[in-house]
Amino acid sequence: MLKQLFPIRHVLGYIASLVLSAAALVVIYGDLSHTGNVIVLSVTAIIQAALQLFLFMHIGEDANSKKELYVNIAYALFVGLGTIFGTLFIFIWGWYS
Repeated sequence: MLKQLFPIRHVLGYIASLVLSAAALVVIYGDLSHTGNVIVLSVTAIIQAALQLFLFMHIGEDANSKKELYVNIAYALFVGLGTIFGTLFIFIWGWYS
């Protein structure tokens, strides 16, 4: 009974998140090249995002609302990437109105 109530997947997901965050610290404390830093950060970020989506946001649990979940993720990506590239466009690439 207690085994069914204990959220082992969530605890393992939390531990995996901590391990991935520690792995990303290699960028700060490690002596890697720029390319190595980008690869480490990219891989850990992609795995971390997938872990968060599937374990903590329950993206794969409800078959009825899959379409809504994917539309929300697409919208979030659109807003996030629009914000990032808009900021780069204005501040770094020198576009002013």
